[in-house]
Amino acid sequence: MSVTVVIPQVLRADCDGQARVDLPLAAEGRVPLHSVLDELVLRHPRLAQRLRDERGRLRRYVNVFVDADECRSVAGLDTLVADGAEVRVLPSVAGG
Repeated sequence: MSVTVVIPQVLRADCDGQARVDLPLAAEGRVPLHSVLDELVLRHPRLAQRLRDERGRLRRYVNVFVDADECRSVAGLDTLVADGAEVRVLPSVAGG
């Protein structure tokens, strides 16, 4: 199984400048989003603090989409990710 994670510009310094990270996962079928993020931070540990809080929840200013669905509107970190899916990390933008 393989999943592609799209990394926004603001986080690329924490993953060796990569815009896309292809993650081969040792699983078949679908896996929960938290497993995808676990694998991502295993490869790029500096992303851990940027994506999740001390309780392991997504930081409130981080939005994660699995294909076209924002994970919080589906099942949060338990959202199922299929083989070939695109996971897109998008930090919230604020300003005035």
